[in-house]
Amino acid sequence: MNSSFNKFLTFKTMFTALMIIVFSTNFLLIERVEALSDSKQLVLDAWTLVNEGFYDPEKFDEINWKRIRQKTLQKQIETSEEAYFAIEDMLRPLEDPYTRVLRPKDYELLKSSNFGSEINGVGLQLGEENDSNKVKVVSTLGGSPAEEAGIVSGDFIEKVDGISSEELGLANTASKLRGESGTKVLVEISSESGEIREIDLERRSVDLRPVRTKRLRDDSHTIGYLRITQFSESVPKKVEEALQELKEKEVEGLILDLRNNSGGLVSSGIAVADSLLSEKPIVETKNRNGIKDAITSQKETSYDGPMVTLVNKGTASASEILAGSLQDNGRSTLLGEQTYGKGLIQSLKSLGENSGVAITVASYLTPKGNNIQGQGITPDKLLDLPDASDYGSAEDKWVRNAELFLDSFLEKEEVSIQTPEISNEEIKPSSS
Repeated sequence: MNSSFNKFLTFKTMFTALMIIVFSTNFLLIERVEALSDSKQLVLDAWTLVNEGFYDPEKFDEINWKRIRQKTLQKQIETSEEAYFAIEDMLRPLEDPYTRVLRPKDYELLKSSNFGSEINGVGLQLGEENDSNKVKVVSTLGGSPAEEAGIVSGDFIEKVDGISSEELGLANTASKLRGESGTKVLVEISSESGEIREIDLERRSVDLRPVRTKRLRDDSHTIGYLRITQFSESVPKKVEEALQELKEKEVEGLILDLRNNSGGLVSSGIAVADSLLSEKPIVETKNRNGIKDAITSQKETSYDGPMVTLVNKGTASASEILAGSLQDNGRSTLLGEQTYGKGLIQSLKSLGENSGVAITVASYLTPKGNNIQGQGITPDKLLDLPDASDYGSAEDKWVRNAELFLDSFLEKEEVSIQTPEISNEEIKPSSS
């Protein structure tokens, strides 16, 4: 009995000691979490957001993601700027340039470009070369200092104010190019042929004017011209208004110009596709769980007549979703160049200190299952023509080519109506 009682006392003592150790350890852990400085909390919040949303969780195991968090929080991080640098270092092993921290100025500018109508800077849309990670010009904004200086899609940013873009990375290169109107920035550019030049650019407010339209007339047909420069929040409504205006002008066909449209809000690109397609698949997205979600257009359309779509190597992201949906459904013929090839979708999340983090949350496929990432979309007809300095102008040979293509189709359609025995088997703009 005494032996059993002694064993019980021994067990009780050990159990009590163990509970003290456990609670003491938990207490210390709680203290440690509560003791995180604001700057370290910023780092932890960024890690948590990426951990919950990043589209490829298998990458976490590959790079030992939890260990990266631990090592990062052990660093001396006392200021917000040190926190941003720490987050950049933490995200680098993911090897995804689109998942990135956004300092307050960059976060505000990105939001304003998605929801506003103007932005201060030099007018460049940037991406990263898939193989070399070099910072590459996706497109230039119409009427911007960059466009006026002759910078074109496919050029590379080598240096900004003497600092290598390789050292800066994509996000910081873009950040250094933005700034107050009237200030200047020295940019070193290299072309695809290897030519290097320095350009002194003056930043200014660039009017984004995301939707532009006009009517083109010749001796026989009236064609509508609709240019979309980016997909901001207001674009779907503006496009519907523009299409209604063109219909009232009794246009017989439509030229949709997506050249140098580097994307924007994916939801806006999908909404425009919905305006042009009737009960057709628009895009298929694949999330981190491998779940594919197909998005289909509604029955109602804003325009169902013949159309041609212009694309080039500056056509990227949301504009590729739109172009791919029109091509795969036979809704529009694509003319131009191979598109950029960005098939990843980002979500914008808020951090403290008015900063944010962009996280790649999904990839997308065209209705026929084509993966755009790193490949782009091949147009139905390649145009080996110099790009215009003023899109949609009388000197724009691409638009003239599209206009002739539509004229030819409309004339053959008229002949087919008069003489049903004549077939029309060539690629043509669909009017379904």
